[in-house]
Amino acid sequence: MHKRIIKAFEDSIEIKKRFIDEHASVIVEASKLIAEAFNEGKKVILFGNGGSACDASHMAAEFVNRFKRERPGLPAICLNTDMAVLTAIANDYDFSEIFARQLKTLAERGDIAIAISTSGNSKNVLKAVEVAKKRGLKVIAFTGATGEKLAKRSDIAFIVPSEDTPRIQETHITLAHVICQMVEEILFDVPRETLNE
Repeated sequence: MHKRIIKAFEDSIEIKKRFIDEHASVIVEASKLIAEAFNEGKKVILFGNGGSACDASHMAAEFVNRFKRERPGLPAICLNTDMAVLTAIANDYDFSEIFARQLKTLAERGDIAIAISTSGNSKNVLKAVEVAKKRGLKVIAFTGATGEKLAKRSDIAFIVPSEDTPRIQETHITLAHVICQMVEEILFDVPRETLNE
């Protein structure tokens, strides 16, 4: 059992290393895009299913409350947290509409959508991305190695090089934390000339 535990940690570390080797510059791009949207009075809208729903909610909370710095809240909405809205849409229409219908109501041009799906094949996430693009949102995808459908529909795609859901989710939440940190630094702390270092 000890060996299996150690291997799980080692696998997680290795996948994160492979991910950051491929995506460091993309994290900079995404962080700047989100910071610019906040600076212009726009919001971030996040959504996902299961563990990805938890990651979406977690990231929204870091923006609305704070991450590491005392600063004003940043407008972020997680679409999978209101059970009345979710069950009403799923009951009256279809489960595949639970995020798309909310986006039609809440999203404005210039907002950022963060779509999280380990498989990249969740119908409700893909439908929501279609709506987001039609409404003039930039879409950032968090997905895994099978997430080509979602990645192709997004402006920025973070693809974790794994098909193992736990390892993908572990990388996603680390990615979310790093983006939150970078956005705070861009908006509140770090001198502009050091941002490209």
